[in-house]
Amino acid sequence: MSVISISMPAVLVTKLDEFADDHGYSGRSEVVRQGARNLLSEFENERHEDEKLASVVLALYDYGLPHVEQRLMQLRHEHDGLVVSNDHCHTDGSYCMEVFVLDGSMADISTFIRKTRAVSDINSVDHLLVSPNEFPSTAAEDEHSLVG
Repeated sequence: MSVISISMPAVLVTKLDEFADDHGYSGRSEVVRQGARNLLSEFENERHEDEKLASVVLALYDYGLPHVEQRLMQLRHEHDGLVVSNDHCHTDGSYCMEVFVLDGSMADISTFIRKTRAVSDINSVDHLLVSPNEFPSTAAEDEHSLVG
């Protein structure tokens, strides 16, 4: 197994160690390996390759970092055909959350999420991916369920 060196803030190292202890991992290396596996496999699901998908992307960052908000708005405009809407929220008084609703291909959504994660000073980026084709319904079925 290769040994690598990475840099991260002390607070993140502490959280990593606590997570390893609390969840039965042998150490931080095992947690980092699992996290890397999850991240690398996140968009390798080929069953959605040719589908149009919907996604919600949440980006959380510290309040008072205008360069983050500015970069996120640049991404929003760069991907204007993909971003259906977005909203800026303040949470807990000390954080900002940017919420993006996307509608497009897996490749386009993946690209947007990767670029969002690459923005410096973002605390976290999470997403939800939905395939409208997994829950087919017709207007007649919807109408019937409302009446019946």
